[in-house]
Amino acid sequence: MKPLLLAIAMGAAFSAQAANIDVSITNATDGIYFTPLIVAAHNDDANLFQTGTPASEALEAMAEGGDISGLEDIALSVGAAVSANPAEGILAPGETASTRLYTQHGDVLSIAAMLLPSNDAFIGVDSWKIPKKKGTYVINANVYDAGTEANDELAANVPTPPFLTFGTNGTGVDTEVANGNVHIHPGNLGDTNATGGISDFDSTKHRWLNPVATITVTVY
Repeated sequence: MKPLLLAIAMGAAFSAQAANIDVSITNATDGIYFTPLIVAAHNDDANLFQTGTPASEALEAMAEGGDISGLEDIALSVGAAVSANPAEGILAPGETASTRLYTQHGDVLSIAAMLLPSNDAFIGVDSWKIPKKKGTYVINANVYDAGTEANDELAANVPTPPFLTFGTNGTGVDTEVANGNVHIHPGNLGDTNATGGISDFDSTKHRWLNPVATITVTVY
């Protein structure tokens, strides 16, 4: 095939696969907050994270401190369509953030954001296959543990934003990193002792069960 005809054929193929998708992410918890989200549509030979493998430095920075800049750089480096921080800050319980992506070269969807309060927990969608058929699809997103920090639930070792109230003098739920790989998070334990106990998290507010987010994807 001549170069011009080849270019036209390739362009037609990309156009046939291209699609706009709307992504809405709802925080389905009662007392947990999401740090700024990263939403990326990318080729299926790339990943923002993978279960059963050690966290990258970029994933660790997001899971321990809410910094998505490293993951954004990784996504952009592989040609992903990226929406960084669609909520324009923290996504509170019950709130929804929405964004639109043009998935010309992306056929899977990945999403991540840290949970507050936690040591290294994050909401995660790992390379969810974007359907070719137009329609609306729902993902019930779970929480992952980056495996980079002990889940001690102590205020001294987690971000402490002003909208969260922590206890003091906790002895620590878990003081060792039991799993150095990314895995499903066992959940916050917390307690009801504001001046002692094992945790500085309030179990009446900061416990959660998977899934923690409802994600609606509309393919046009």
